[in-house]
Amino acid sequence: MSAGELLGIEPLELKFRFELKKQISCSLLLSNKTDDYVAFKVKTTSPKKYCVRPNTGIVLPRQTCDVIVTMQAQREAPPDMQCKDKFLVQSVVASPGATVKDITPEMFSKESGNMVDEVKLRVVYVSPAAPPSPVPEESEEGSSPRPSISDNANMTTREYVSAESREQIEPREKSSEATPLISRLTDEKNAAVQQNNKLRQELELMRREVSKQPGGFSFMFVVIVAVLGILLGYLVKT
Repeated sequence: MSAGELLGIEPLELKFRFELKKQISCSLLLSNKTDDYVAFKVKTTSPKKYCVRPNTGIVLPRQTCDVIVTMQAQREAPPDMQCKDKFLVQSVVASPGATVKDITPEMFSKESGNMVDEVKLRVVYVSPAAPPSPVPEESEEGSSPRPSISDNANMTTREYVSAESREQIEPREKSSEATPLISRLTDEKNAAVQQNNKLRQELELMRREVSKQPGGFSFMFVVIVAVLGILLGYLVKT
């Protein structure tokens, strides 16, 4: 705050974060350091450039008052962002119970013999803050980037391909396991067929030999034929 006798003023520099074609505001805090009613008035060297609300007022004893200073939108930036505009805050002791309606221009005239406290403020332009750089959604160390929608689609396709490959591989594995068994059964069947044909040939040969002998079929021949018939039936079933 300033070392004014009546009002403490904070800040002593009006800082505007300058942006072209945009109204910019800052605030002043006026603090009454006395037990009297204090009237104030805010002046500037560029009245068309700034709007002050309120520009006059009464601060009650030991109370505070907020003043908003708004800079109108500017079309051009000053050279080197330097501003020569200044403000002046005048304050005088007012009558007890005074209101804004009781304030007159003569109250702030030193020529009238009034004790006017004055504090000068200067204007400072501040460059606008740079926009924050974009940060990836997954910026933590050690974390993997989140897959996009296309990545999810590719992953789904790969999963289907993998499942299809497994379905094709499993029958192949089962087929490779069954191949030796089928081959063995085929060999056994071929051997049985050959044995059957051999028995048929021997049976036919025996029939021919017996038919040549006088007296017909012997008991032994009947037994042999029965045994061969049983074996032949078994082989046929196999």
